[in-house]
Amino acid sequence: MVSPKFHESNGVLDQGHQASSPVRRDVVNRSLSAVKFLENDDMDLEGGKLEKERDKKIRSNKIVKIQNQALLSGLAYCISSCSMILVNKFVLSSYDFNAGISLMLYQNFISIVIVSILSSLGLISTEPLTWRLIKVWSPVNAIFVGMLVTSMFSLKYINVAMVTVLKNVTNVITAVGEMYLFKKHHDSRVWTALFFMIISAVSGGITDMSFHAVGYAWQIINCFLTASYSLTLRRVMDTAKQVTKSGNLNEFSMVLLNNTLSLPLGILLIFVFKEVDYLCTTPLLRMPDFWMVITLSGFLGLAISFTSMWFLHQTGATTYSLVGSLNKIPLSVAGIVLFKVPTSLENSASIFFGLLAGVFFARAKMRERSQS
Repeated sequence: MVSPKFHESNGVLDQGHQASSPVRRDVVNRSLSAVKFLENDDMDLEGGKLEKERDKKIRSNKIVKIQNQALLSGLAYCISSCSMILVNKFVLSSYDFNAGISLMLYQNFISIVIVSILSSLGLISTEPLTWRLIKVWSPVNAIFVGMLVTSMFSLKYINVAMVTVLKNVTNVITAVGEMYLFKKHHDSRVWTALFFMIISAVSGGITDMSFHAVGYAWQIINCFLTASYSLTLRRVMDTAKQVTKSGNLNEFSMVLLNNTLSLPLGILLIFVFKEVDYLCTTPLLRMPDFWMVITLSGFLGLAISFTSMWFLHQTGATTYSLVGSLNKIPLSVAGIVLFKVPTSLENSASIFFGLLAGVFFARAKMRERSQS
């Protein structure tokens, strides 16, 4: 009697060796059914494992993507803000340009032109400006303009290193504002870092060899306005989305909205501070290299507007205000070297102490977020 053989290629009986009895055929059929069942079961188990691994990989990719978004937006904000301060200092001090509001206005105008061109080409999408949207956005825009103007005024009189240290006061105001407005409590490490920031700002001001009372006054006002801007921006963005046609408000739309609304207020301030007379007499406006530099500052103005809103979307108000701590060290060194700032050992120590306090503050905030 010939025993049945399985063909290796397809798992069925070989046509040349059929079973000789119904009983044997039944045994063989049951064996085939068992083999097929086991194969299907293995395939189901393997498929389930693959599906679980695929879901796990998708979740992992989402987490990495979110972390990369926060890191990339923070890095872009640091680079653009650092470059913006150095270029503005160069225009205001090296060129001795005495029309900071006009410089701000030109930078915002450049941003509007670039965003409008990109929107007309279909490369980006922007929301149409409506009266309801303008009404919602006007309060935060007034703070935005005040923040830029006071920054220009303070940078005119204070060296870059001291500006970076004094900006730490913004972190203190923001942290206090979050505590009272959003009922957010900070741990002892955060308050210790904030205390060190205040000490460094005071000691830095006392030992500043190029101290200018007017510049320091403008910088203190700037700290309050910057903190107010970061605290109110997210809430206003959420409200503004509800009055748009699409129910959304992307970064480019907010940049266009912010800079467009700043033009009327900026023009008014130019007349209030009598910059029109200066612009009519200064020879700087007849220098091509000057126009090239301030146009570059306009591109940087767009970059800092976009990256600041992008970064605020990915993080929060306190992180937005203290992220400058990560790039203040190279910025301070570059400011002292490039503009040949006279300094003393005591003042350098105060600046370095303030920068370390900023880094300590950033680490304390990271630990606080990880524990919450």
